[in-house]
Amino acid sequence: MTQQDRRSFLRNITATAAGAAAAGTMPPAIARALATRAFNATGTIQDIQHVVILMQENRSFDHYFGTMKGVRGFGDRFPIPLQSGKDVWFQSDGTREIPPYHLDSTKNNALLVPDTPHSFSDMQAAWNQGKMGFWPKYKTQYSMGHYERADIPFQFALAEAFTICDAYHCSVTTGTDPNRIVFWSGSNFNPALGALGVNCQAADSEPNNLRCWPNPANWVPNAWPQSYVYPGSSFTWDTIPDVLQRSGISWRFYQDMNDNWTGAMNGCLAFASFRTAQPGTPIYQNGMTNHSLADLKNDVINNTLPQVTWIITTAANSEHPGAGSSPTHGGYYVSQVLDALTANPEVWSKTALFITFDENDGFFDHLPAPALPSYKTDGLPAGKSTIPLAGEYFYDPNRSYLRADDTISGTTRPWGLGPRVPMYVISPWSKGGWVNSQVFDHTSISMFLEKRFGITMNTISPWHRAISGDLTTCFDFVSPNDATMPTLPDQSNYGLSDARQRSLPAAAAPATAQPLFQEPGMRYSRALPYELQVTCQITPNTLSLAVTPVVLNFANTGAKAAVFHVYDRLNLALIPRRYTVEPGKALSDSWTPATNGAYDLWVLGPNGFHRHFVGNAKRVAAAAQANPEIAVSYSPAAEQLSITLGNSGPVACNFTITPNAYSSAAPMVVNVPARGQTRVDINVHDSGRWYDFNVTVAGAPEYLRRIAGRMENGQPSVSDPAMGIAR
Repeated sequence: MTQQDRRSFLRNITATAAGAAAAGTMPPAIARALATRAFNATGTIQDIQHVVILMQENRSFDHYFGTMKGVRGFGDRFPIPLQSGKDVWFQSDGTREIPPYHLDSTKNNALLVPDTPHSFSDMQAAWNQGKMGFWPKYKTQYSMGHYERADIPFQFALAEAFTICDAYHCSVTTGTDPNRIVFWSGSNFNPALGALGVNCQAADSEPNNLRCWPNPANWVPNAWPQSYVYPGSSFTWDTIPDVLQRSGISWRFYQDMNDNWTGAMNGCLAFASFRTAQPGTPIYQNGMTNHSLADLKNDVINNTLPQVTWIITTAANSEHPGAGSSPTHGGYYVSQVLDALTANPEVWSKTALFITFDENDGFFDHLPAPALPSYKTDGLPAGKSTIPLAGEYFYDPNRSYLRADDTISGTTRPWGLGPRVPMYVISPWSKGGWVNSQVFDHTSISMFLEKRFGITMNTISPWHRAISGDLTTCFDFVSPNDATMPTLPDQSNYGLSDARQRSLPAAAAPATAQPLFQEPGMRYSRALPYELQVTCQITPNTLSLAVTPVVLNFANTGAKAAVFHVYDRLNLALIPRRYTVEPGKALSDSWTPATNGAYDLWVLGPNGFHRHFVGNAKRVAAAAQANPEIAVSYSPAAEQLSITLGNSGPVACNFTITPNAYSSAAPMVVNVPARGQTRVDINVHDSGRWYDFNVTVAGAPEYLRRIAGRMENGQPSVSDPAMGIAR
């Protein structure tokens, strides 16, 4: 894209969004969903009268959308480094590397791949406390498979018609029920103990699937209602339905109690309020009885849809791999849901639909999850937080939930966040093919309901509440009716598609690694609440040539807490450090350079925020040497980035600022005198406020500072224009 083309694209950011039309016939439900104008009485979240929530099963973000343009996928320009020295794409099964590969549905049964391991133990081992180098070893070769547009056209088109979140994470680094319990209650560990700073054990938390599965020996098919015998103790903290009921807010589950994977789909079955609900009570009638999609459609037509609705799917409709479902089958189910919700345009004009996935199964996702600092084997945390973290971990004293070969950390492990999963925000206020790159997780649903209905979920931990957004940034309540949309493919032929898939050879990882691919191009991108800084400080030791510590300073001047990940590229066997910094706060930490003085620290934050610090601390300590350093500041209103070039050393030095992307400008050389500093202002308007520069110093070949990210000013922009890998 030329500079002129990019400027034109950015000027039209708030104008009509006419995304590329997807192939296929548009189902009537989708046409109605796109054509219906949003109810816009107040221009606020209060215009939403109905919130509908559907959780599907077991797909990661990269698995579905790593190749889609304009999201943080396989074209990510800042992949984390592995201990092997290669980038995160080069995952190993212990004997060979298996990078991401295309599950090609025209050549094999790619849409019917089996599920992969997805319990706490294998998830912890694959994540490896952030090192993430052996995903296929613990999750099988299928973990690295992914789809492209032609394989899952419905999912791509749905994302391009409405809004896709590319930083929505599952809440817990484990499987289905723990995440569904968070989804329906805000926590999978006892919040009262957490508030006291007590890290819960399995008796007071849900590390693996347990409490939502009634004992199979007591299960009588097609005989609901019946008396279940539940495994595991009952949780007693509030679910969202409990709080809604007390607050006089109408709600209902639309489900088949005889076909919900013997309870697994309903995270509320872990709770005493549901287990003990009696016929005739609101919890029983709304949350423990059968309500079909036909009932949903009738409620929409008759304008009796509750204020909050959960749709609990069957296994066959869930998109769960290896469970008789498929992306095509799941796509058809979603179209049926939309058909029901749009049966009355007046109701749909006041409705927001959230569709997400409980967890990633074992499917790979390359982005390191914003998580608590992990504990090193010496019992000390690898990182820091401005938020107290006691009570936010799972304590497994007997290693009952850990693999024998998972020894990188001790018996106290972060609950999450876990890998990214897809989240579609479908509503008259979120049309237009947007991407939202704010960090969200399953607690975000609770926070959205808090924001809309004035309830309070005391179950959400302080750390989750600080890190995760409330999903309101996915909506345009002020001017929602400007956009026109692309079409969505008809998925009603899912039966024929699945039958054809069963006739093809089994999918398998290729013997030869495939090159990475992501569609080039941009998407409209919502404004984010982040304004972050990281600086590097080295205080010279003027008395000797001894190596001095390298100090990183993390600061947050934005409106939302953020997690910084730091990888020491000279010590990649170590657990990467993580730093949680709240708005208006700062942290510092130090690293000891190598014996020769070398250091190489790689920092990642949300939405491609990146800083890279390379140099030699021993050289800085030497007499008569410059001591160069930089600091970055933002002028959002002017769309201007400022780089302050400082030199605390006794001799002058020349800095060179070189753009890596977004600009064709020549490198800029700036002389900074001894004990002086100079500020350079750079306009980032024409790049959608994206920036990426190297800063080097003449005479110091080892010195490098790289600064990259997007400057926020409260206005929408575009996804990273430099992201994407063409074939």
